Amino acid sequence: QVQLAESGGGLVQAGGSLRLSCAQSGSIFYFYDMGWYRQAPGNQRELVAYITSGGDTNYGDSVKGRFTISRDNAKKTTVYLQMNSLKPEDTAVYYCTAAGVHWGQGTQVTVSS
Repeated sequence: QVQLAESGGGLVQAGGSLRLSCAQSGSIFYFYDMGWYRQAPGNQRELVAYITSGGDTNYGDSVKGRFTISRDNAKKTTVYLQMNSLKPEDTAVYYCTAAGVHWGQGTQVTVSS
């Protein structure tokens, strides 16, 4: 069983930055694609960013140029999301996923105007 633990969420002013982390534990699979999704109240869960085991990345249109996803080069079991130039509309619960199958509990990101 794969467990995912997110950290790094919080409250930040518009224009600020946050860095989210997600670490695998349990039955660790080094070759999982990993990524971040987010869900705001009343909205569907949407893709934020995704990174393959080979390092290819994909971003949601609303975060391109502001967010960067990266992966621990040594173990490839920890993924990071650097979020810059945050906007109030980035406010949501951010979820980490491994292979779109395993999900973390989510971490709240709130951006004040």
